[in-house]
Amino acid sequence: MPNNDAQTPYNVIVEREVPLPTGNEEGAFKNVLNHVAEQFSEALKVDEFRTEVNKRLNTLESRIEKDNQRGVEIEKCRKDISDIRNQIFEAQTKIVDYNHMRPNYFQGKSTDRFYASSSTDEHKIVMKRDIPKYPKYTLSEETVAYLKQPTFDIWHWEPNEMLSLLEHMYHELDIVHEFNINPVNLKRWLLCIQENYRNNPFHNFRHCFCVTQMMYGMIHICELWETLTKEDLGILITACICHDLDHPGYNNTYQINARTDLAILYNDISPLENHHCAVAFQILNNPECNIFGNVDKDTFKRIRANITMLILGTDMARHGEVMDKFKRTLTDFDYNNKEHLDLLKMVLVKCCDISNEVRPAEVSEPWVDCLLEEYFNQSDREKLEGLPVAPFMDREKVTKPTAQIGFIKFVLIPMFETVAKLFPIVDTIMVEKLRMARDHYEEMKLMDEALKEKAKVT
Repeated sequence: MPNNDAQTPYNVIVEREVPLPTGNEEGAFKNVLNHVAEQFSEALKVDEFRTEVNKRLNTLESRIEKDNQRGVEIEKCRKDISDIRNQIFEAQTKIVDYNHMRPNYFQGKSTDRFYASSSTDEHKIVMKRDIPKYPKYTLSEETVAYLKQPTFDIWHWEPNEMLSLLEHMYHELDIVHEFNINPVNLKRWLLCIQENYRNNPFHNFRHCFCVTQMMYGMIHICELWETLTKEDLGILITACICHDLDHPGYNNTYQINARTDLAILYNDISPLENHHCAVAFQILNNPECNIFGNVDKDTFKRIRANITMLILGTDMARHGEVMDKFKRTLTDFDYNNKEHLDLLKMVLVKCCDISNEVRPAEVSEPWVDCLLEEYFNQSDREKLEGLPVAPFMDREKVTKPTAQIGFIKFVLIPMFETVAKLFPIVDTIMVEKLRMARDHYEEMKLMDEALKEKAKVT
């Protein structure tokens, strides 16, 4: 029998295992062929099974790929829905005049920068300004003296006047000389700072000025130049000016719950305060706006570290932590101890940041209206987006007295009383005013409750 290996390789197996048939071996040969056929059939079944398994695996892989694509598309749809909701919210949010409580001050004056439109998530940060155009005001002796008082009425001043008052602080405290600041750069820097405060109801350039003026007042009433260096004074004033740069009008809780870019960028850790610091040093990175451009590298590094520390310290989520550490230093406060000094500076900035109730009621109450308006804008947006809403920000639950009483009693008074242990004059000039403000709002609350009861009866 010819060798057919080239045509049928299986013949090799047959020839090796079974002898070729003779006449009486035909039945045995058929049995062998049947056995081989069965094995061949089993082999084909295995191949079919493998083919089927591969087919199923390919189907599953295809389904997984489609599901992943579907997940991406679902996430994209969610983002589109969120964007549409934002557009609806922006269209519904009215333009708010955050100086509406003081209309007489602005009659006949330009008020372009005094109207707060609803905040958008995207905002172009201005890093450079042309040669300053705002005029240099000649300040009267009365204004110079008044500027040093916590009672200073910040509602009287237009933007250019506020810029000049801030400029005056740098000269009067000798900060310009201390850091060898180019006066033109100081003007450019202040203009750029102003540009990078948004027109929010509360967190705007006037708030920046308000906080800085209170720090300037505390420096004078506590005579801080006797215990702090000029470098420290310059850092305190600069940190106050920069502390809310490019604030979007929605707090950290919103940033985190809404998973905004800021929250993602800063891993949910003080996203706004980190952003304020970043914008501050982006501005200072421009040589034409760098008021610290003439200091050596070590001094600038120290200034940067301090300003960053002070701005991050304004996050109210850290309030308890900062105050507990500061209180522990008071048993043996040492002005030569860096940790003690850092905590003092942090607490001073915190005091100034939330110091409105130290001022006379006619100055402080409009700020409460501005803050509530900003809170209500946020809570309205949170409701629209299905996010949690804090009761103290809900227009249906909070009133002016309920918003202020607890804050004054449990945050402001204890904090200022703690500072008064180092500077007793603070108790007379500031803490007493806070107690009066607390009493004022408690009376207002009683009146509101009486009116509600009367309305029920009628």
